[in-house]
This record gives sequence, C-alpha cells and structure tokens, in this order.
Amino acid sequence: MSRESPIRVDLYEPKYEACWDQFIRQSKNGVFIFQRNYLEYHADRFNDFSLLFFQDGQLVALMPANRVDDIVMSHGGLTFGGIISDHRMTTILMLEVFSALVNELRRQGVKELIYKAIPHIYHTLPAEEDLYALFLHNAKLFRRDVSSTVVNGGKIPLARGRRHALNRGKSCRLEVARTQEFCRFMAIAEANLQARFGVRTVHSVAEIELLASRFPENIKLFTAQRMGVMLGGYIIYESRNVAHAQYVGVTEEARSLGVLDCIIDVLLNEVYADKPYFDFGISTVENGHTLNTGLIQNKESYGARATVYDFYELTLDT
Repeated sequence: MSRESPIRVDLYEPKYEACWDQFIRQSKNGVFIFQRNYLEYHADRFNDFSLLFFQDGQLVALMPANRVDDIVMSHGGLTFGGIISDHRMTTILMLEVFSALVNELRRQGVKELIYKAIPHIYHTLPAEEDLYALFLHNAKLFRRDVSSTVVNGGKIPLARGRRHALNRGKSCRLEVARTQEFCRFMAIAEANLQARFGVRTVHSVAEIELLASRFPENIKLFTAQRMGVMLGGYIIYESRNVAHAQYVGVTEEARSLGVLDCIIDVLLNEVYADKPYFDFGISTVENGHTLNTGLIQNKESYGARATVYDFYELTLDT
C-alpha cells in the first residue's frame, strides 16, 4: 500500500470549477449537492479541502472535503460525500486513488480522515470500490445512521393507519402542488423541529431560497393548502435516482387531518412514480446508536425500509 501511485492529487481551486461540475454531472455516484454552487453557499463556515485526482492528465475522481485543524472530512457540511467517480473507475484504480489520497493527506499534515460514504441508492452504477479501499487501509466504521427508503417497483402496501389517514386527508379536499412559498413553509418546519426535537433547521430561509434558485430542478417544495392556507409540506432534494425528503412540516391544527399522507401519496404515486427511490431520511441520533422508534415506524408505515448511511474514521500514521 506504500508504493508510489501514478495518481496526481490537486487541491481544489476556482479554475477547476467548470471541470469539477461537469465531472459531477457525468459521474456514477455524484449528486447536485457536490456541485460548487452548492458546496460554497456555506464557504464561510468550512475551510474547503476538496481534492481532484488525475491519471495521465485526465480527471478520474473528486472528493468534496473540508479541514478542521489536522482532520479532513468528506464533507462536514453535507449528509454524505466520499470519492466521486465515473464509469471508468475500477477497483484497482480506486486503490491507486486511495493510496494517493492517503499520501497527500500525510504530506499536508493531516492526522485523521472522516469519510462519509455515499449510500448505494445514489449510485447509477455500482460504486463501492471506495469501501474496499477503506477496508484495506483499516478504516473504522464508527457511525451508521438508518434512513427509510421506498423502492419503486417493489412498494410495500401502506399500513392500515396510513390508509385511514389518507382517506381523511382526501375528504378535506386539499390542494397539493409544487409552490415557491419557502418562507411560509420553513416557519412551519422550524416550529415542528423545535416542538418535537428542540432543534432548528439546518438551513435558514434565505439559504434554502438561495439554493432553490440555484438548483430549481433539484430543490422543490410541495405543499398542501386548503382555501389558500398552507397546512404542511415537504422540501424534496431530487437527484437522478432519489427523491429525498429534506424537510417536512405540518401545522399543529392540521396534524390529525392526514395532510402529510396526502402529500406523500401525490409524491410517491404521481410526481416521483418513475423515480427509483424515495428516501425519508434518517431516524437516528448519537452517531447512530440511538434509534427514534416512533419516527422510523412512521416512515416504515408508508412502505419504506432501511438504507444505511455509513461514516468511517481513518487514522493516518506518520
């Protein structure tokens, strides 16, 4: 593993923006959150340490990352983000890329790599070469979050309670549609998170509006309204394979009306009927060691089942 690699590693610079984004778009495991216009919306909070990997002058892999002291993370501002590659990536090439990565991190005085593997549902082709490289370098799996995913073509019937809630919602004659009213919705989502978990939304209203304006085909708000009053909604992060529920919220008075069930019904059976996966997001805290059973049972009642989000720690000896 210590032999010299033919891979050249460059730190990201603005001159690479166009080729970086183009590589993400044609990759087998990249999504829009890895594009520079997304990564850099919170550039003031993260010391960027993104890397590009070249073989014979050709870009073969990327890794969005940031650095905190002598620790590099892939990436601290993202749910996941490891080495991004395209159809040319093979297991042997990945081992060379990973060796080059480790050598570069050592050269830069980095003592630890926190690696957030990209879940398989985001792969358009198998892309787990990095997991094998992590294994060979004795990386430690230290966190595993559990998300809940509905698979198109293999949907599990709704639980009985969900069917009843959906019927209640339909009887209210709700108008479910895509809207641009992010400010109204985020106030609802913020109130929900504060009341249920005592936490705030990751994004401010200004940030989510900015990102939605930059990625209108990827960040979408769907709401349920009755007589012009917003009762609840979902912000969806849409990629090639996955529609991911980034934020969900419902007003307290509408909680028992089946509002969210109506929105989910439209999303699963109309808007994203042809999308391979619909992902509800994680139901774990404390590095995956604590499962919110009520939350995951709710998601699984829609026919979702487990997808894991894995985090690895690699200590770099000097």
